[in-house]
Amino acid sequence: MHIRAKLTLVVLPILVVSLVLTGSAAFFVATGAVTRVTQEFLSFKVFQLEKYAESQWRLLVDNDLAGSPPMVEAARAGVASFAESIVRTDTEAILALDAEGGLAMSTRPLNLSDDEREALLPLVREGSRALVTPTLGGVQRVARGFAFPPFGWYLLVSEERETFYSDVTRITRYTAGFLLAACLLSVLLLMLVARRLTSPLTRVVESMEGIIRESDLSTRVPVEYRDETGRLAHTFNIMISELDRAYRQIKRYAYEAVLAQKREHKIRSIFQKYVPQDLIDRFFENPESMLVGDNRQLAILFSDIRGFTSISEGMKPDELVSALNRYFETQVDIIMNRGGIVDKYIGDAIMAFFGAPVQHEDDPLQAVLAGIEMSEALTGFNARQRELGSPEFQIGVGIAYGIVTVGNIGTDRKMDYTVIGDMVNLASRLEGLTKVYHQPLLFSDTLWEPIRGRLPGRFIDTVAVKGRKQGARIYTARKELADGESRAWALHNEAMELYYGRRFAEAAEGFREVLAILPGDDAGESMLERCRRYCESPPPADWDGIEVMTSK
Repeated sequence: MHIRAKLTLVVLPILVVSLVLTGSAAFFVATGAVTRVTQEFLSFKVFQLEKYAESQWRLLVDNDLAGSPPMVEAARAGVASFAESIVRTDTEAILALDAEGGLAMSTRPLNLSDDEREALLPLVREGSRALVTPTLGGVQRVARGFAFPPFGWYLLVSEERETFYSDVTRITRYTAGFLLAACLLSVLLLMLVARRLTSPLTRVVESMEGIIRESDLSTRVPVEYRDETGRLAHTFNIMISELDRAYRQIKRYAYEAVLAQKREHKIRSIFQKYVPQDLIDRFFENPESMLVGDNRQLAILFSDIRGFTSISEGMKPDELVSALNRYFETQVDIIMNRGGIVDKYIGDAIMAFFGAPVQHEDDPLQAVLAGIEMSEALTGFNARQRELGSPEFQIGVGIAYGIVTVGNIGTDRKMDYTVIGDMVNLASRLEGLTKVYHQPLLFSDTLWEPIRGRLPGRFIDTVAVKGRKQGARIYTARKELADGESRAWALHNEAMELYYGRRFAEAAEGFREVLAILPGDDAGESMLERCRRYCESPPPADWDGIEVMTSK
């Protein structure tokens, strides 16, 4: 056999096998990654849709509207609208099936045949969440679904199978083409190299033997075959093996780095909607620390819409939801712009806190400013309500400042970054007292101390809220006052000190001056009435001036 033929028969299989193995490995890694990412994206949409449906249902339950068919229908319409908003392609379809397999909702026109409905019934009855490939409207699709019993729906998020696997198909076609081209190119190059190597082969072997004679072990060429071509083929084989091993290591390291980066970016993108950015940064820096609670001094804010039940009864469901969304958007922007964290929505109420996960020196001031601005923002909101012929909103805001426990609270399956403690209860009670004292904002004396002198404040009363035996002074504040208001508030605070010093007649004179400046002032009238009562019938010797509240 000629040396050229030997060279071709030895080297060609090595090249072809290496190319096929490398191309196959790249193909399986790429298709696996594309398929997994596509399935995760489909699952993520299912997760978004399910969470949105649950939030709509919780809104009905929290407002005792779950038994109202119009409200339930409005919630269903909201879910349908949300489903349309997350559709990104013309071939994607999100649909809901009733218990009989009938089409209850769809983001695009679909005509299900009887056979298709029969095939879907097992999924509906089992509430399957697995990845399935049903035929819908005569088109085979890839879908994942979930059952939502409150609506009696089984929802499916689907994509046409051809579109779903389009990237995999394209990768397969390109890989096959590249492998074929590489193999053909390898054969052509091998034939050219073999032709060029046969003539100077003796000289190459002599040079290699000369290196061996000089004992240069770093460039040693091992001999495996009896002829010169065999020695050269063996050297080439070793070189290719080492290069292939290095390439596979580099590729694995690069793939793992890119995958880790994409996973972190995806987690940040998803949870930034629900968790503060500072908290996400701390989690990636030190995941273990996030499982431990922390006792720290925070400002806790509660706000609530007054008479919301009566308002909701007088509005259509879609109008109510639209108004609430506009209201929440305005209020939440104020809280976040002031450095606060929205902890949760409790029906129409908002709970927020200032000072975690990152603490700032002016957290108390920012909390009070947020409460003031939340009340001020109602002016523009209510103007829009009047234009729509809808009821106006009035709110009360209560803020407490003190030590609470903050951290991730819950289980491995469901965990919330939240706060617990006595200050949370106090803030909620103060919000309730805004109705009693006819004030838009009330906050505790522990909050007044760090902001004294930075905002004009007014001493309202000393109360023991329900559930607490200890009394606490409560205040209200504004960003700025007119000249008359500044004088009235100063007189009111002086009269309050006279009142708690049992100098009721002098205090009454002070409150009369307040009312002369601010006719009809609720706080002044209330305290004047108390002073008159105690002037006629003085309190006992152990009187401490604390008003004990028996209701929330």
